[in-house]
Amino acid sequence: MRGGIRNGVSIVDSEWLTATEAAQYLKVQPRTILKWAKQGTIPAHALSGCKRVTWRFLKSELDGAMLRPASAAGLGGSIEQQN
Repeated sequence: MRGGIRNGVSIVDSEWLTATEAAQYLKVQPRTILKWAKQGTIPAHALSGCKRVTWRFLKSELDGAMLRPASAAGLGGSIEQQN
């Protein structure tokens, strides 16, 4: 497996999560994770699909998204306030 650094995070050292696993990790509903992924609110990686997209999430990127200030996210509030 090739390594790399994305946004200061080693991709090899980070765990990949499904939408369901990411939802459990962040304690939200899976549909919320998918909505955030489509909106670009959280970092997400589309794997496939013309009609249907399979999303995967790097745990370390989710951690970073939860820790960044609301103004940096361009959301006008924290992710928790949007739900």
